[in-house]
Amino acid sequence: MSDMQTITAAESAGPRDKPRSLAGDAWRDLRRNKIFWIAAALVLVFVVMAIVPQLFGAGDPRACSLSRQHHGPSGNAFFGYDFQGCDVYANAIYGARNSILVGLLSTLLAGTIGLIMGLSAGYFGGWIDAVLSRFIDVVLGLPFLLAAIVLARRLSSDPSDDGFWAVIITLGFLGWTTAARVMRSSVIASKNQDYVAAARMLGSGPARLMMRHILPNSTAAFIVVLTILLGTNIATEATLTFLGVGLKGEAISWGIMINEAGPNVRTAAAPLVWPSVFLALTVLAFIMLGDAVRDAFDPKLR
Repeated sequence: MSDMQTITAAESAGPRDKPRSLAGDAWRDLRRNKIFWIAAALVLVFVVMAIVPQLFGAGDPRACSLSRQHHGPSGNAFFGYDFQGCDVYANAIYGARNSILVGLLSTLLAGTIGLIMGLSAGYFGGWIDAVLSRFIDVVLGLPFLLAAIVLARRLSSDPSDDGFWAVIITLGFLGWTTAARVMRSSVIASKNQDYVAAARMLGSGPARLMMRHILPNSTAAFIVVLTILLGTNIATEATLTFLGVGLKGEAISWGIMINEAGPNVRTAAAPLVWPSVFLALTVLAFIMLGDAVRDAFDPKLR
């Protein structure tokens, strides 16, 4: 083989031998993971349900009549009626909006706090890391459900308040600790890399180093934690609502449906069963999605 042929063969083999990035390897694994696609499909269905409930053929969830109390399924009400004569199917469809919105906003709040805490502790180290780490330990030491009940009740003491923002603030301020610890560990690993040292030698300040070099390479595990936290927050919102300290008043959510259907479960089980099924599937979908993404991004599994 001539020298020219050798060079041509080497050039043609170059792109094929180019190493893939972590994101590329993760996406390759996710495409082969059936659990990921099942979870993603379920998440998509419930998100569309929350945004456009009319697509699912639900009627007016507030059109209630005691004359239809505990009536069984029919063409107008696929899941029957509850003790107030309200359409269970319509309430289950429209309940996705508040349940998912509370979970999403509380996760964003927790993620913001965790990002700031973890990034600051991991980058600066020293006494800042010590103080923030001890603060994380204090928050972790609080009994979560008890603290959530106390805080939510305190934030929503007004009887006219539907408790929407109170639940979001409660879950956000109590649920950021794991995200902060993961971000801290990722930042500590990233700030010791050669590209960060090179950027520092070229004159980059702390803000530029954190935003341009460290943060983009430290968010993979952080995002996975938030995905799992989203499903957990949806379940926690339903728990708080069931206990009477979550959403209330005119709000529609799966937690409210479960709370109201509990005393009448022996008379009619459908008003309790169906919102529980919707809630369980949503929480399971988000947790499965987070687990699949975590496994794909975990270098130890490669």
